[in-house]
Amino acid sequence: MSRWAWVWRVVSRRLWFRAAAFSLAAVVLALLAPLVAPLVPVTLGAKIGADAVDNILGIIASSMLAVTTFSLTAMVSAYGAATSSVTPRAVALLVEDSTSQNALSTFLGAFLFAIVGIIALSTGFYGQQGRVLLFVGTIALIGVIVVTLLRWIQHIALLGRVHDTIMRVERAGVAAVERMQHRPRIAGLAVPPLPDGARAVRCAGRIGYVTNIDAAELGEVMAGCGGTVQLAVLPGSFVDSGRVVAWVVGGDAGVDARIAEAITVERDRSYDDDPRFGLIVLSEIASRALSPAVNDPGTAIAVLGAQLRVFDKMARVEGQPADDRVVFPALEIEKLVVDACRAIGRDGAGTVEVAVKLQKTLAALAAVAPDWAAAARHAAEDAKARARAALTTDEERLAVVRAFEDWPD
Repeated sequence: MSRWAWVWRVVSRRLWFRAAAFSLAAVVLALLAPLVAPLVPVTLGAKIGADAVDNILGIIASSMLAVTTFSLTAMVSAYGAATSSVTPRAVALLVEDSTSQNALSTFLGAFLFAIVGIIALSTGFYGQQGRVLLFVGTIALIGVIVVTLLRWIQHIALLGRVHDTIMRVERAGVAAVERMQHRPRIAGLAVPPLPDGARAVRCAGRIGYVTNIDAAELGEVMAGCGGTVQLAVLPGSFVDSGRVVAWVVGGDAGVDARIAEAITVERDRSYDDDPRFGLIVLSEIASRALSPAVNDPGTAIAVLGAQLRVFDKMARVEGQPADDRVVFPALEIEKLVVDACRAIGRDGAGTVEVAVKLQKTLAALAAVAPDWAAAARHAAEDAKARARAALTTDEERLAVVRAFEDWPD
């Protein structure tokens, strides 16, 4: 994704952005009525008095202010619930929820539309014909408010709940998979050998997580100098001033600087191009559910199903067409499986339902992606050993062993 496309994507999902856009549109709409007023018949304008529109706008202004405040309170409560009962890493997806942003933006925009309309009416800004357009716009706005409010009532009942959050993280992981540069590979083949004479490029002065790599910019830079660049990081990698982020053949110091600038480093990790982060967050949700304070194995079982769907999508995605001048490392299969399953195998070792489900999930992963079978079997062996040590009865231990022995040969 290009840098500017990534910046637009990030800014457009901010809570303030949509609210500001809706509010500005509402103000502009309220002020445009006098410009279109000459098209309205004079006789129709005489039938609608200023009081009729003013009363409706007054009701909208007072009610929308209360609804906006309520909506903000409900959203903050949902964020707090997700932080305490799911994982803080999932809150970013709730903040970016389009339905919540649309509802809040509609209510705030309606409030500003009503305020501007009341002020303009009190100064005689509209005239008789302008009042007709304002009245029509107000009626249309009421219809939008009713539809938005009905959707918001249904949506707020689920916002921040565990199941809803699991689905959001799963969708984010699947979306990140669709933007991957390469399919995951085993560790020995994930990182290509370094080209002869390559020089290191570092992100001097920047510490954080890689959130975006502008492949188009890198291809343009390499085409201009006739060289090649082999990246040493992927979205989700943690970098510091001393870590090598790329190896370059050809060009000069200016080329190195442009390569470093094409790699965006932020304080926090992002879901956008990092499917591994989605798997980690799902694993955190399961670990929280398996803690003694929560003791909810059903959530951990649901998480395993979500992880398997992300892995299945990952195994079927071929990756984007590669540029010969820009080489990306592949995600390492072993690390992906460990990130997804190790915490669940550790925290769910004493719960036979979770331990058996984990064995079946890893067996299914090996079936849908034969290249991943070795990594999945290694994780299954580790989970089996943990379960045998943690379970308290022979019958439960035997259930886990049988689930492991049911693996296809």
